[in-house]
Amino acid sequence: MIKVYGSKLCPDCMKLSMNLDVNRVKYDYVDINESLDNLKELLKLRDTEPIFDESKAAGAIGIPAVIMEDGTLTLDWEQVVRDLGFEPFDVEIGGTACNIDGSGC
Repeated sequence: MIKVYGSKLCPDCMKLSMNLDVNRVKYDYVDINESLDNLKELLKLRDTEPIFDESKAAGAIGIPAVIMEDGTLTLDWEQVVRDLGFEPFDVEIGGTACNIDGSGC
C-alpha cells in the first residue's frame, strides 16, 4: 500500500487524494495537521531524504510526499497516478497552491 503525507489544506494533496479515491486505490493518508506525531514523521523524512532539498530551498513543505509500495519516495503526485496506471485529472480546489507565490506545497 502506498503512503501519502499531506494536509487537507494543501490543494495538490487533495487533488492526489481525489485521483486515488476515484480510481479506488487503497492508500494510507498521513495528515500532517492531524497530530504532532504525523508532522514529526514527515519532518524526519524531510531531514534525511535529498528529494526534499529543492522544496526546502524554495521554502515549501514538500507535500504531497508519497512512499510507493517499493519504498520509492516522490513529490510528483501526477506521476504517482500515472505509475498506478491512471491518467491524472485536475480540479480547482479553493486555491492554486500553499505558497503565496502560487507554487506548490
